[in-house]
Amino acid sequence: MFRFAHPEYLFLLLLIPVLVGLFIYSQYLRRKKIKLFGNPELMAELMPFVSYVRPQVKFYIQIASIVLIIIVLAQPQFGTKVEKEKRKGIEVMLALDVSNSMMAQDVQPNRIEKSKQVLSKLVDDMTEDKVGLVVFAGDAYTQLPITVDYVSAKMFFSSISPKLVPRQGTAIGSAIDLCLKSFGENKEKSSASRAIIVITDGENHEDDAVGAAKLAKENGIVVHVIGMGKPEGAPIPVDGTMSFWKDKDGNVVVSKLNEEMCKNIALAGGGTYVRADNTNSAYRIVTKELDKLAKSEIKTQTFSDYNEQFQSFAILALILLLIETFIFDRQNKKLSKLKIFNIRDRFVKGRITKSKV
Repeated sequence: MFRFAHPEYLFLLLLIPVLVGLFIYSQYLRRKKIKLFGNPELMAELMPFVSYVRPQVKFYIQIASIVLIIIVLAQPQFGTKVEKEKRKGIEVMLALDVSNSMMAQDVQPNRIEKSKQVLSKLVDDMTEDKVGLVVFAGDAYTQLPITVDYVSAKMFFSSISPKLVPRQGTAIGSAIDLCLKSFGENKEKSSASRAIIVITDGENHEDDAVGAAKLAKENGIVVHVIGMGKPEGAPIPVDGTMSFWKDKDGNVVVSKLNEEMCKNIALAGGGTYVRADNTNSAYRIVTKELDKLAKSEIKTQTFSDYNEQFQSFAILALILLLIETFIFDRQNKKLSKLKIFNIRDRFVKGRITKSKV
């Protein structure tokens, strides 16, 4: 398997067409200025040691060297083998409420940002576990299938916002059902302990979340709930403005944490309910609960060994730069006798004019 360890450097290749375009334009201006002094053919005779080919050869050698150096920076690698790694851990599905009410600021900086911080800390503590992500509002969607790729998981966390789910609401039951499906229908496929962590304010509850939690418990899956917000609530900011959401009568909407619903879901799922605040207490409590689960063997396939391939590109770039150093812009009187660059090299009035270079 071939890959670049740092593919972001390949974007530098976009500069190459720009550099070539600027060089071609500079050559055009040069020819135009020469024509102002007189007939290009006569001017060529007056400048016997001026080379028209060497600057172009030097430039394109430099361009080739830059391309090779960019490839070196991107760090090309070849995967030499695929290994089956045996990990001992648990499988955890994270269900995050992304409804508009999660923008309330009764926890800092707001409910959804605090939720993302909690999720990141949970993943930071994982070394051998599998993790997946479901986001929900009025509908539920799998944002990240269950995986051991923690880097991708944290990348998905950073992109979470209420815009991910167009229909508003709080379909906690649908989210739990989708988490169950993400584990797979056949429990026999994995002996690892499984858990669902729901992070929500529990407001505008729509479906049978308690029933979904009971079904999860019947399948041996624990459901923990982290309540995000405060019972007294807070107004919901309108994105991009200084105002708050209002109801049809013009009153500011106050979003309140539905703790009773959150507790009932955790109780039905055989898990723990904890309310998040501006400390890390919720994260620590849930982590302790996850540590109590029995860890079983999880098999994953990964490309475990990569050989670096940048050395050959670096050597070739060095050789080209050395060659470019020994090519002068003007003819060398002694070397010109070898007639290495004695070719047709100038375009004058639409045709090629023969001159020494």
